[in-house]
Amino acid sequence: MSGVVDLTLLATTFFTLFVIMDPLGTVPVFLGLTSRMTAAQRRRAARQATAVAFGVILVFSLFGQYILSFLQISLPALQLSGGLLLLLVAMELLMGWGRQPEPEDGAAPVNVALVPLGTPLLAGPGAIVAAMLAVQDADGEVPGWVAIAVALVAVHLCLWLAMRFSVVIHRVLRDSGTTLVTRLAGLLLAAIAVQLMADAVFALVEQGP
Repeated sequence: MSGVVDLTLLATTFFTLFVIMDPLGTVPVFLGLTSRMTAAQRRRAARQATAVAFGVILVFSLFGQYILSFLQISLPALQLSGGLLLLLVAMELLMGWGRQPEPEDGAAPVNVALVPLGTPLLAGPGAIVAAMLAVQDADGEVPGWVAIAVALVAVHLCLWLAMRFSVVIHRVLRDSGTTLVTRLAGLLLAAIAVQLMADAVFALVEQGP
């Protein structure tokens, strides 16, 4: 099995993206954005948001290396900046900064499944950087690419399930349970961010000027 898929990369990529994209933490946001929708419209919004997020992450996974090469950005530099971004996302989860969208009463109807739900709430800077770093870790090997593909599909499946059954999940966890899960996710993500930055600093020191 390990010859077909890199299990370590699969686990780290899935866990990192799961914590960043936070399916359970998305539930209250999704419910707020779709509060005026019917059940059918809410199901369609869940599909559209998942598709948009998957498309954005996939594009950056495939072409992120070319962007880095064109801009002459090294992997340690990307890793350090990515760690900083992830730390900001972690603080957002821990402190609740910017997680609840403001109502737009009287505004023209917009497809909230595309913006802001699909991007930047789901496919935000943290998730994009994490996906690009995972591609770097794959090092062009087939097992690594398979691991990333499986992780991306699995994470977005979790996102779709969370939004599809958001009413049920929120009813079970209630506000306090959802908040607790979000705070725990933020704590774990903060640890991941610090580790990324530490590894990047050591790599930059080894490279020298």
